[in-house]
Amino acid sequence: MIREIHEIDYPLLMKIWESSVLNTHDFLKEEDFNYYKKEIPGYFEHVILLGFEENGTLVGFMGIAEGNLEMLFIHNDYRGKGIGKKLIQYGINHLNVNKVDVNEQNAQAVGFYQYIGFRVLDRSALDNQGKEYPILHMGL
Repeated sequence: MIREIHEIDYPLLMKIWESSVLNTHDFLKEEDFNYYKKEIPGYFEHVILLGFEENGTLVGFMGIAEGNLEMLFIHNDYRGKGIGKKLIQYGINHLNVNKVDVNEQNAQAVGFYQYIGFRVLDRSALDNQGKEYPILHMGL
């Protein structure tokens, strides 16, 4: 079930984020992981947040701003079950999502977005914080 996220959910979002990132971002340096872990909650209030519940438990979420999928994270225990696809298709169909930025080094995510129909439009050598993690700018 897809539902709105509320501030009370933020601690659980961080657990989902951590589980997801630790299992998909093996290229991320530990100090950068800790940096982003501190920064991520500050972004929550600037995006439309929707979560996916399975059996009453929040297991994934996405954040959207101005047609851009800003974040999509699925708890590692629930990856590969179609939850990310359901969330992003909801975003495309109901919130006009047509862009996403993804770490080039996260090959699984790049492949996932390509499977959904996104294609690479541009590339940046640095991420938005100026760190050396190349970003692919993808669009439908």
